Amino acid sequence: MPPVSTCAPHGTGKVWLVGAGPGDPELLTVKAARVLREADVWLVDDLVGPGIHALAAPATRIVKVGKRGGCRSTPQDFILRLMARYARQGRIVARVKGGDPFIFGRGGEELAWLAARGIAAEAVGGLTAGLAVGAALGLPLTHRGLSRGVALVTAHTMDASRPDWRGLAASGLTVVCYMGMRDAAMLARELQEAGFAGRTPVAVVHRVSCPEQRHVVSRIDSMAADIDLSGLSSPAVIVIGEAVTLIDAAAPGASMSRAA
Repeated sequence: MPPVSTCAPHGTGKVWLVGAGPGDPELLTVKAARVLREADVWLVDDLVGPGIHALAAPATRIVKVGKRGGCRSTPQDFILRLMARYARQGRIVARVKGGDPFIFGRGGEELAWLAARGIAAEAVGGLTAGLAVGAALGLPLTHRGLSRGVALVTAHTMDASRPDWRGLAASGLTVVCYMGMRDAAMLARELQEAGFAGRTPVAVVHRVSCPEQRHVVSRIDSMAADIDLSGLSSPAVIVIGEAVTLIDAAAPGASMSRAA
């Protein structure tokens, strides 16, 4: 495979949407690491692991553009304008995102916005927390005879719409829910009203793959109380389904409680 070049043609700049993975720098792809080392400017999300910053060249300009639910966030319009400004200055810009740019990361929106303005842009995939959680806990998200697939969903949207919980309850899939920590009690009620059994196993995992990773194993009807008791907070993913029963108890980040 020929080496990837981040050099923009004819002195023009370029934007790379880089998936930085769930936090552990060793989970970066080789391509992502190379692009990050060669970029002139980084626009960095809050969820990017601190160890990843070590890849920046000494002269790299690093701009924090955090976007966190429930916290003061950098406006998306401002981030877009920054990307365009630096690219038009002939810079190589890395828009560094936790996880993968195309899984709840606005990667599609940003690529379309840049393309509409004639700015060269390309994406580098990353490992999203909802998939990394499997190896982090010894939790097979799919398992013969137990889970026929996995669905990644978000409990928080711009238009306040909700996932098709009823369809997911009947699907037999392991469900990994992002952004569900804001109101876990409401999420539990919605799941049960949609047909999920209250006893359905749940794992709530904070900071997947990071040194501060912690998790709690529960069930839908008691997960809100267990989250409160454990003190877990965002960022976290909530894994729902029978596959949770296969968590390796010896995996890093041992669970702090188990519902009966």
